[in-house]
Amino acid sequence: MHTSSLEKNHRPRWPSLRRALQASLLLVGALAGEAALAQVARPIQIWPTIPFVRGKDLCQYQENYAKTKNEQSKEMLQNVVSLIREGAKEAVAFGIVQAMDDMENANRAQANTGMGMDVLLEGSFKATLDAYYRDLQPGQRKIAFFNPMPLTQLVRGLRDQKRQGYLDDKLVRDLYGIFWGTYSFAQDCNGQVLVTMHLEGKDGTTRSFQGQGFPQSVMQGLAGQVFDYFQKTKFPSKVMVGNRSLELLGAPSMPVAHTAGPAAAQRACSNMNARLPTVAELEYLAALGDYNGGVSLRSDVWVLPGGMVYAPDLPNPSPVRSADEVRGPDLHFYCVR
Repeated sequence: MHTSSLEKNHRPRWPSLRRALQASLLLVGALAGEAALAQVARPIQIWPTIPFVRGKDLCQYQENYAKTKNEQSKEMLQNVVSLIREGAKEAVAFGIVQAMDDMENANRAQANTGMGMDVLLEGSFKATLDAYYRDLQPGQRKIAFFNPMPLTQLVRGLRDQKRQGYLDDKLVRDLYGIFWGTYSFAQDCNGQVLVTMHLEGKDGTTRSFQGQGFPQSVMQGLAGQVFDYFQKTKFPSKVMVGNRSLELLGAPSMPVAHTAGPAAAQRACSNMNARLPTVAELEYLAALGDYNGGVSLRSDVWVLPGGMVYAPDLPNPSPVRSADEVRGPDLHFYCVR
């Protein structure tokens, strides 16, 4: 039976439609994947102003309570006696001691007056945090400060020496949370401050960081703590190795653990339904580093499958050795799946 040309022209072209549909689905999937990747890569947003509340002056507290009242009275009396021995009259000696004490208190009060310590701490923290990102250059920045103000309004506020303090419900939707802190003068009375910073997440989570040092440098340590908290590899997590996904589970009790021998590490991973990383996986994760989803090797010795270890400091002829060849240092391990 022959088919007319009209029937041929109106015959449904299912293979062509199927190929077009498959191509459309692939395109949608690719766009969805790119959108998801962009969403994951976007850093969490923190409110740009970090309010600081001044706490108790620990220096003054320590001075007042480090000695008993009787000891303080004896010390003042000794100062008066020393002045009298130098020829000063009793009334003058008491006046000198009192004047010196008043002058010291006045100098401290003058150093503590005025606004600006919170601005100094905030600026130092942000500058140091940015320095960590510039120096270490992680592939993905995971924390940033959100600026909702137009630049003209920001410049106007800076000109009037005002800080970004306005926050409404519309802006909260784009925020992960806020930092706020406390500071107080340290108990050793050498000009250092004790600073505590709290991160309050919109979901109710909290995280605190603390450091002590001079006002111009104390925030360096705090910025390092915050950078590590957000950028360092979390366990469990996943990383792409070639065209496959590798899950980093860590050790049973912590991200990286010590072990007495390869057999114990192998059993620990087996109990987690996992395994030890291969040489190729270990080296690739080391190349990624701690701030890009990997694990740095440092100078530690790492357990491999089959009773072998990886010793970075023994590269010749190969860093892959038997456990009997590497004596002394603790063996480190983590598990993957």
